[in-house]
Order: sequence, then structure tokens, then C-alpha cells
Amino acid sequence: MEAPRSHSSGLDEDATVTHRGRLVVADDDVLLREGLASLLTRTGFEVVAQADDGMRLIELVRRHGPDLVIIDIRMPPSFTTEGLDAARVIRERFPQVGILLLSAYVDLEHAMELLAGGDRVGYLLKSRVTDVAEFIETLDRIVKGAAIVDPSLVGELIAARHRNDPLAELSPREREVLALMAEGRSNAGIARKLWVTEGTVEKHVRSILIKLRLPETEADHRRVLAVLAFLESRRL
Repeated sequence: MEAPRSHSSGLDEDATVTHRGRLVVADDDVLLREGLASLLTRTGFEVVAQADDGMRLIELVRRHGPDLVIIDIRMPPSFTTEGLDAARVIRERFPQVGILLLSAYVDLEHAMELLAGGDRVGYLLKSRVTDVAEFIETLDRIVKGAAIVDPSLVGELIAARHRNDPLAELSPREREVLALMAEGRSNAGIARKLWVTEGTVEKHVRSILIKLRLPETEADHRRVLAVLAFLESRRL
């Protein structure tokens, strides 16, 4: 991933802003939280509330009923899994609310537990959010029902495989396709990214599912979750 771009926000200041949805931002870093809220407001989201801890976040979700919550994984008081704990509660009590976890760390065990729980959920590393337009697109896709996973998470899972893992059978190109599947991309989206035909991608996907002994499915987000669940089950 390229380094953060300081010379451009990635936004067209003169573009007409479209209403994208209502959201709550939760992060104990007030500068980051306020900056993110400002950015999201300028790009068409309505930031209905902000929180600096998990308990406050749950109360704000109950009160405002947002379309999406953006949650830092580590928040007060212990700075361990407060954000994840709040995300679990939100997913249980308010399943219609989309969830995006933002973290400075790859936390495989806890993130996979949440990601395996359904759609409208995402996990991104803060260090990889360097393209504003791509970040906003990710939020839009989560609101619409996608499951989005940072490629670094997939990379960590692949690196943790043991010698009998079927992932060892995947070709380099199939691993590229798998990583893009984990980002929630459709076959057409993968084809555009890799500059190949959609038919070629379909062949790769079929091969991946066969090698991983996973059934094919029409729903992209279910396909992603199935692959991730399998990878997690094979993690050392």
C-alpha cells in the first residue's frame, strides 16, 4: 500500500454531495475522531453522534439508530478490546446497523469472530486508509450489505497456515483473487482490478473453491465469509 498522501484529500470540492447515510464515529483520539467526522460530513454522510468509549457508543446507537458505526478496536478504559466488545453488542441488539472496525493492529481472533457473524461489516487497518475515495466507497458498500476485509488480515491468515493446509495448493494468481474476494469484490470487480476477463476470474474462483473444498454460492459476501471462516479454522 502506498504511503499516505499529504498533497491531496481525494475529494472534489465542487462535486454535488449525495446523502449516503447516518453514522456514529467512536474513537478515543479526539483529533482523529473530529477529523474523520468532518471528512465524512463533507462527503455526504450525516454524523449523528460521536463517542470515546464502548458504553457511550452502545447508548448512542440505541438513541439514534444509525446506518453505520465506525469503531476503533482499542478504547478506554483498558485499551484492549472495548471497541470489539461494543461491536458484538451492537451486532446482537441492532443487527441492521453496519459496522466498520478501524484498528492500528491485526487482531485475528477477535476480528474473525465478528466478521463471521454476518454482512454489513468491515475491518480495516488505519495505516491502509490512504485513499479517501476508496474509503468512502468501502463505507457505501458496507451500508449496502457488503462484508469488507483488509487484505492484511487475509495475508496474516495465509501466513499462519500449516503444511497440510489446502492453501498451499493455490497458485499465486489464485491467492490474488482470494485476497480480492476478501475485500468484498464481485467477479467483475476482480477482473477490472487484475486486468483480466470476468470469465478468467470465474475459473479462478471455481478452482479456489474446489481446492478449499467450499461450495460455490451466488452471494459474494457469503462467499467471502465462507472463505474467511475456513482460513480461520486452519490458523495455527
